[in-house]
Amino acid sequence: MEINREKLCTSKADVSSDSAYHCSTCHDDEEWSNTSRGRAKSRSLSASPALGSTKEFRRTRSLHGPCPVTTFGPKACMLQNPKTIMHIQDPASQRLTWNKPPKSVLVIKKIRDASLLQPFKELCVYLTEENNMIVYVEKKVLEDPAIANDDNFGPVKKKFCTFREDYDDISNQIDFIICLGGDGTLLYASSLFQGSVPPVMAFHLGSLGFLTPFNFENFQSQVTQVIEGNAALVLRSRLKVKVVKEHREKMTVQNGIEENGVVSTNIEKEVGKQIMQYQVLNEVVVDRGPSSYLSNVDVFLDGHLITTVQGDGVIVSTPTGSTAYAAAAGASMIHPNVPAIMITPICPHSLSFRPIVVPAGVELKIMLSPDARNTAWVSFDGRKRQEICHGDSISITTSCYPLPSICFRDPVSDWFESLAECLHWNVRKKQNNFAVEE
Repeated sequence: MEINREKLCTSKADVSSDSAYHCSTCHDDEEWSNTSRGRAKSRSLSASPALGSTKEFRRTRSLHGPCPVTTFGPKACMLQNPKTIMHIQDPASQRLTWNKPPKSVLVIKKIRDASLLQPFKELCVYLTEENNMIVYVEKKVLEDPAIANDDNFGPVKKKFCTFREDYDDISNQIDFIICLGGDGTLLYASSLFQGSVPPVMAFHLGSLGFLTPFNFENFQSQVTQVIEGNAALVLRSRLKVKVVKEHREKMTVQNGIEENGVVSTNIEKEVGKQIMQYQVLNEVVVDRGPSSYLSNVDVFLDGHLITTVQGDGVIVSTPTGSTAYAAAAGASMIHPNVPAIMITPICPHSLSFRPIVVPAGVELKIMLSPDARNTAWVSFDGRKRQEICHGDSISITTSCYPLPSICFRDPVSDWFESLAECLHWNVRKKQNNFAVEE
């Protein structure tokens, strides 16, 4: 639900009465209406003060409750930021819709799993023959002998569009994604899209299934509902990671003698910087790798050093990743709708080092400490593992491209059901009650 800009800018009296949105002492009406691009539209009426009164609030189901009044006393107010676009919605209002009917679907199947062959074939036949959709499949999936040698599946297989990871760009060709497998298939789907991600429908055909809420028994009706746009969404935030490496190359000097007479066979020469970027759904893990020494990495928050991690490493995770490696390392579990970044140490050499949660808008930077005895290693959702040396840096912040995951029921019910079914959260034997005396 959007707020009509005309209602907010009709007169100075209206502006003063709606002081929760705009302070006339900081901005005049004309400047605010021109520079606050989408500012008023990004707010939900259910989470905003009632128009005409800053003391009354409507009831809301938003995770952050009512939007706070941004005027304090008779003269103080919060400076408005026209570039602020982050909006915390009511989870129940996050619904899927289509601007145009979807025509192409990417089917991701777990590799080397014979139990998924029959569901994969049934789904592809349903999509191509009954819904007349264009199906994209990774090329190595069709190289499976059980699929390649199936003559009955041949006519369907000829209709597929194939691609290769890291070679073919399909980001602008996919309307939505269907995953068959476990949580790893959803992570893999996320890695294929470094920008905007199509809606993802994940079927539980793996071992854990915390992120895959759908069962395959009634897949026809469930897929039909998604195609018709009748489904709830949970926006799983991702991390935008930038790795900057001091690019060095070893050069061998003739006769092992430099110009100054020092004997040396190999010389490391800086020849520039190498920059790599990743979109991460679960976590960024920095660890000590094969070294027997403690890892020593400095963690900066918005340019300020906040701590040095001495231990096996550190995990920087999204709310989605809080139930993965971070939970095994002792962190709390965060609902995917909460805008946050979690920092969790791995076996810290300090009793007081507890996991912390920081706002989603901050920028973290991780570097080797100057006095670190050895290098560190970093991985992104368990992939692209690489070594981090002195002078290299890892910058992490919340990405503006979340992964829209289609819910079975709704974001809250699905999450608590996964906690109970997959992680057996708070399961214990019931305490006996007292016997009632007659």
